Amino acid sequence: MSEEQAISAVVHLYVDGMAFANEGALRKVFHPNASIVGNTEGAIEWLTRDAFIAAVAREGSAPPGTQPLMEIETIHITDDAASVKVIDEFAGARYTDYLSLLKVDGRWLIINKVWHRHA
Repeated sequence: MSEEQAISAVVHLYVDGMAFANEGALRKVFHPNASIVGNTEGAIEWLTRDAFIAAVAREGSAPPGTQPLMEIETIHITDDAASVKVIDEFAGARYTDYLSLLKVDGRWLIINKVWHRHA
């Protein structure tokens, strides 16, 4: 598997984890110290990995059989660091997510997520 394919697999698991409120999947793709940051209602929302997972769990799962929207627009890789721009949907809204990944112990993990919610 190429590095790009490995990163794409992480992004797929991330999007599925959000869509289906899968805590295990989200814990697998995010580094324990990851930050999730975006603007909401005129203020910066800065979440830890665990707070983000709790928010996803509160939102609940999409119905079984749902095909989550996921459009990977770019993947840039420099050795053990990467960035991904992905369009997805969560809780009925469309987002652009900018994911920073780092290869840790042979596995790609999301270290940081900066998001934009489309109007």
